[in-house]
Amino acid sequence: MTYRSKVAWIFLLGFALDLVNMFVATVAYPDIARELHASVTQLAWISNAYVLGLTVIIPLSVWLAAILGERTLIAASLLLFAGASVMVGQAGSIEALIGWRALQGLGGGLLIPVGQALAYRHYPAAERSQLTARVMSVALLVPALSPALGGLVADSVSWRWIFYANLPLALLTLLLALLWIKPDAPATVRPSLGLGSIFKQIRSPMLRVAMLVYLFIPGVFIGTSLIAILYLRGLGYDATHTGALMLPWALASALAIFLSKKLFNRYGPKPLLLAGMALQCVGIVLLTKPEPAVIILAYALMGLGGSLCSSTAQTLAFLDIPAERMGHASALWNINRQVSFCLGAAALSALLSALDSFAITFTMAAALTLLPLFAVLRLDASRVRTLLHPASESQQ
Repeated sequence: MTYRSKVAWIFLLGFALDLVNMFVATVAYPDIARELHASVTQLAWISNAYVLGLTVIIPLSVWLAAILGERTLIAASLLLFAGASVMVGQAGSIEALIGWRALQGLGGGLLIPVGQALAYRHYPAAERSQLTARVMSVALLVPALSPALGGLVADSVSWRWIFYANLPLALLTLLLALLWIKPDAPATVRPSLGLGSIFKQIRSPMLRVAMLVYLFIPGVFIGTSLIAILYLRGLGYDATHTGALMLPWALASALAIFLSKKLFNRYGPKPLLLAGMALQCVGIVLLTKPEPAVIILAYALMGLGGSLCSSTAQTLAFLDIPAERMGHASALWNINRQVSFCLGAAALSALLSALDSFAITFTMAAALTLLPLFAVLRLDASRVRTLLHPASESQQ
């Protein structure tokens, strides 16, 4: 196995750990509420505390990597994550559980930006779409499978073992990180601390467009999917049928990831992003039609369009980032990713509350999907071609 493949595997394992812990615990909320006497608001903070920990630590990732070295920081993060997972499982009160979840998020929050920067740094621009396909496959499969696995563990043993089950994967990833990642010396010149230094040192128009796309495509889908659950339940869909609509979404998303991997280098990001925006826009509009076949088609189009955009944007974001700035770009990208999920849900929920109309809310969500249009059209296609095919461009 090549060194870059080893680095990619460590990043993907850390990414999977983070994603599992964002989704796996929700199925155990009734058991947690019963045993720890938790209110609905407190239950919500089981996820919120983890996401908060994930988010607040990201701006420190570049600074900490410079002080400790990436290998040491990844190992320390995995140890913190594993220890916090044990303490979450042992929590005797909901307040303690929430506190340990925040600490767990702090450990997990460093795995994605540091591991992502390390992995993308070792892949040349023309091959980053292959790495992105693997990243997006994990992003698709883990949220789809983790609730079912969490429910099985909770029903078979206890909700506490949902968190104890993190240990084997965390320790395996730690072992592989120590064996596979080459030791790196801490930087002699340490970067400035905080968000300001990250924003100052990133000047890539490709990264800016990719962040804008992620804000208005996957971000809007997250908000739309939450609103759609309320809408569908009002139409008489039960929880099982509502959840089953994610199957056509997942299948279409898998197709989109494959297409992005195959077509990115050939056609560049612009046609893929434009097609993805149009497909998601149409899919959201179709949600206003209550016929079951149309709803299924709507979810398939949202999966195809949304994942086509997110996969393409992930590759585009790091296409022209030099190796020494990859950590800053990765931190900024992950902050934007977390913000997009929060803003999409908050914005569309507020729109629905203000308008009291699902049809108008869906229409406005479809319009928001098209907002990155002009930024995408202004992408420098010749610059992208040069990065993807430097040899052929130099011969012209």
